[in-house]
Amino acid sequence: MQSDDKKTVTRSRFLSLRLRHSPEKIGVQLDENGWVDVDVLLARLAENDRPTSLAQLIQIVDTNDKKRFAFSPDGLKIRASQGHSVAVELNLNALIPPSVLFYGTASRFVNRIFMDGLKKMNRQHVHLSATSEIAVNVGSRHGKPVVLKVDCLAMVEDGYEFYQSANGVWLTESVPVAYLSRTG
Repeated sequence: MQSDDKKTVTRSRFLSLRLRHSPEKIGVQLDENGWVDVDVLLARLAENDRPTSLAQLIQIVDTNDKKRFAFSPDGLKIRASQGHSVAVELNLNALIPPSVLFYGTASRFVNRIFMDGLKKMNRQHVHLSATSEIAVNVGSRHGKPVVLKVDCLAMVEDGYEFYQSANGVWLTESVPVAYLSRTG
């Protein structure tokens, strides 16, 4: 039998998959901004053998270390904070980023990145981290981690835009090779 912590992690991963990539697989339709009614989500989770109480959903949102989910101000809707492969408009405003941000990847991807730059692939944006430590954690999920430094100051000067999601992840459309370097 799974512990409560493991159940929360399992539920969080399932929720992330559905709210970011395939809501239709549980019969949920996101609105144009990625929101779904909490009551609808809970009903669909139960119908798909993933019964989740409102208290458990609140725990998932409140305890997720990456703050992947957010409730609407009235608490009636929920959405993933970023990372969608389905089309949603998060209504983020362009912001001036720190002069340097970081990208964590696995060592096996580095040569390709230095040929093509960072691309959003099947997501809506490239995700960048505020610290090299966060980037190491991201990169280690895919193999031996490598951290790349992004010259955001130069990118902004050249007209690139940056956004910051509700959970603090920095987002941009792409990062050409000219703005990348390896750390340490």
